[in-house]
Amino acid sequence: MKTALITGANKGIGLEVAKILAQKGFLVYIGCRNLESGLAAVEKLRTKGIENIEAIQLDVTDQGSINSARKTIGKKSDVLDVLVNNAGISGGFPQSALNGTVDQFKTVFATNVFGVIGVTQAFIDLLKKSDEPRIVNVSTAMASLTLAADPSVSGYDNKMAVYQSSKAALNMYTVNLAYDLRDTSFKVNAVCPGYTKTDFTNQQGTSTVEEAGQRIAKYALIDQDGPTGKFFSEEYFPESNCPW
Repeated sequence: MKTALITGANKGIGLEVAKILAQKGFLVYIGCRNLESGLAAVEKLRTKGIENIEAIQLDVTDQGSINSARKTIGKKSDVLDVLVNNAGISGGFPQSALNGTVDQFKTVFATNVFGVIGVTQAFIDLLKKSDEPRIVNVSTAMASLTLAADPSVSGYDNKMAVYQSSKAALNMYTVNLAYDLRDTSFKVNAVCPGYTKTDFTNQQGTSTVEEAGQRIAKYALIDQDGPTGKFFSEEYFPESNCPW
């Protein structure tokens, strides 16, 4: 049985991706900062007949928690086939380049960038044991430098300097990670789930959780002919990877 770890997966898009991969036959580890919330999510899926899923305490901003999760999963599974770095925060409102505080930037980067790096590096040894390892970093079209700089684009004035900066950094990390793993069977991509109706967006958006989950899961399941080192935003650019 293939295995997958999804961070921040006790609700919303992360939980939907967990459901999809579990239905595809994966043993899925739900990483969650609060274990009780993770256990509740597991029970919710089990009422739907999904059994191959486990909750793992994992706070991506705490290296000790990351290391503990790695140890726990390593005792259960010799191989990790899929890592979905889904955990993320917006940083609250308002946000601007001039008024966003250094502490605000540090807090958001701690989850959206440093947390991804910490988890990826902690689990890379298990991923390298997979025949077809996949890493999906959950990003956003708001991180596109091309779109953010274009006044003709819808939403141009809806700036979130802290959040956008963190996700742009995540995209660059994704490209460099894919480059480091270019001579292997890894596929590493950043994917925008779309503007999705979840708690993260106060239930506003143009996409459902089900649609968003499918967009993320697609790149966790791609075959060896699939892309790597790319940034995809299929809600906005359905035919190709999103312009940088």
